[in-house]
Amino acid sequence: MSNTPILQVKDLKQHFPVRTGWFKTLPLKAVDGVSFDIAQGETLGLVGESGCGKTTVGRTILHLYKPTSGEVIYDGTPITAQNIDQYRKEMQIVFQDPYSSLNPRMTVADIVGEPLDIHKLYRTKKERSEKIAELLNLVGLNSDHARRYAHEFSGGQRQRIGIARALAVNPKFIVCDEPVSALDVSIQAQIVNTFEDLQKKLGIAYLFIAHDLLVVQHISHRIAVMYLGKIVEIGSSEDVINNPQHPYTQSLISAIPIPDPDTARTRQRIPLEGDVPSPLHMPSGCPFRPRCRYATEQCAKECPSLQETESGHSIACWNPHY
Repeated sequence: MSNTPILQVKDLKQHFPVRTGWFKTLPLKAVDGVSFDIAQGETLGLVGESGCGKTTVGRTILHLYKPTSGEVIYDGTPITAQNIDQYRKEMQIVFQDPYSSLNPRMTVADIVGEPLDIHKLYRTKKERSEKIAELLNLVGLNSDHARRYAHEFSGGQRQRIGIARALAVNPKFIVCDEPVSALDVSIQAQIVNTFEDLQKKLGIAYLFIAHDLLVVQHISHRIAVMYLGKIVEIGSSEDVINNPQHPYTQSLISAIPIPDPDTARTRQRIPLEGDVPSPLHMPSGCPFRPRCRYATEQCAKECPSLQETESGHSIACWNPHY
């Protein structure tokens, strides 16, 4: 893994206008000032509750949503609406639902081969067929599967087809948008292992979006924790899991199930109070303040920014608890 960032995200914001009356619209701040780097060959896990903006971050990085503001820098070059087409081969996505993301009217050969057709990455039909067979073998399928349709496969096999499609253009960075959340637990492990094997072989960088901390801990080099459009903690996988410093992260970690019943009984659960505030009507100051047991007057006045507390470990909290 290289220390050179292949992707830099700086103060990225994605606000959607939402009509709240006949003549009134409010900005829904799905992503509100997110910053992070991903090195070549690194996996950054992005975790948080449903609706916190994780998927929007991934889609905005790829300009599937036009960013409201902020910068996405790929390999030293800022990505804009004008030059994004030049980088479609470099940055790809694996979607959450392996069925709805595949065209049911196309064979696997056509699905995996479509990126090859668009970017003209072959000279003859024979070369195209060979590349498709190579991609299917790379993700654990075989060339006989190329003639079938998506509905003939299991969920895990369909996700492998989606991974093969993403790999067709030889990308250096892939957004993995909750790629195992719709799969059985045993299949999840197989798909995660596939991602790891591909990273070792090809040196791909991942933004791995998920809400299962055990999966994220297994695959990620670093973890970023997101709450209501903001990153509240980021650090190495080991540090974030074993030494969470933000109250929200501590609550998430305490909810991870432990297979040993004796250990589970002695573990202190940290429940979250209240409900997630509406992103249309954000609380003043820190967005986590209404649910935080350590909230003070300062938390209501000003939103904390990410501050590095240890080497590579940063949190956004006025009253961190170690």
